[in-house]
This record gives sequence, structure tokens and C-alpha cells, in this order.
Amino acid sequence: MRIALFGGTFDPPHRGHIAIATAAANAFALDRVLFAPTGLQPLKIDTNPTPFLIRMKLVEAACQEDPRFTATNIDAPDPDQSPNYTVDTLTSLTALLPEDTLFNLVGADSFLSLRQWRSPDRLLSLAEWIVVTRPGHSLTEPALALLALTPEQRNRVHILTGIAEDVSATSLRIRLHIGDPCHDLLPEPVAAYIALHHLYR
Repeated sequence: MRIALFGGTFDPPHRGHIAIATAAANAFALDRVLFAPTGLQPLKIDTNPTPFLIRMKLVEAACQEDPRFTATNIDAPDPDQSPNYTVDTLTSLTALLPEDTLFNLVGADSFLSLRQWRSPDRLLSLAEWIVVTRPGHSLTEPALALLALTPEQRNRVHILTGIAEDVSATSLRIRLHIGDPCHDLLPEPVAAYIALHHLYR
């Protein structure tokens, strides 16, 4: 099977996330896209996201949009509250799914910071990468050159363009806080769960 890990804060998961996952699944013939809320992102230590279990419930709701989408808690918070590192997550997935072809699905802005991630060269060996460009976040060859990828590594990086839905999670949370249900930005199951449990208010 062809399986992509799609990690992120997902606070909350929105139509932009669904658009990215759908486009990637279609373009690369993915059998599954694993939506993995991150316990604690190493490059966002100072943020204070919604509790993990709530974000998991929201992701489970979002995954109702497409049978290829699956929510996973593989990136749940560590008991000692240490950061979650993608290299550890991909290592675990490789052990769990040794016969499958793994991809890591990320935005261009995140990918361009790859050299700040833990064990970047091992990351590029553990999975192929689907890098999504969005408005304001293009991925040119000169920009890629700054990552100093070997030819073999570059061949494992696939660029996905044409994703039009660029949603600001911060603006979305502000709208939810003031009582806007944000039906234009949220999958209906996500909007329903947020309304039922009075989240982000």
C-alpha cells in the first residue's frame, strides 16, 4: 500500500487540510492518508494548542470526508512531555508497515525548515516526501538548493501544486471564539463536533 503521514497541530482540522490530503491522495495514488495530530511540535514549543484528545476527536470527524483518510494517535504526547519528532514517528511507522511505501505530507513552508528538524537526512531516507505549495509558499529549485539535498534525496521529494484553499488557523479560531460556526472553512462533521461541545469559545 501507499500510505502518507499527514502530521500537524490540527487545531482545528479545516477544509484546507482536506484539500491537501485529497489532492495528495489523487496525485500519488495513495491508499491511505494518516492524519496525525502532534502532541508537542519541537519548533512550536511555546504554543498552547487545544488538548490532544480533543484534537484527536476533531481529526476523527474530519476523516469522515474520505474513506482514504484515517485518524491516528501515533504522534500522541510523550508521557514526559518531551517534543514529538517526525523522525521517531516515521521510524515507528516503518516498523509497523514494513511492506508499504511511506510518504510524509508537508507544506512547503515547513519543508524549507527541514535542516532545523531532528535527523533530516534520516527523515529523507525513511519516507518519500510530498511537499505542498500554497499561495505565498512556493517551492523553487533555488529554494530547494538551500537544503543541500543529494540527487538521491531530491528524487524522493515530490512537489504538489494547485492547492487553492489557504486557511489561517489563527483567524479560524478567532472567528469560532466569537460564535461564528465557520461552515465555509470547516468540514461539516468538524463544525458539528465543535458546536456540540462548545469548543474554542
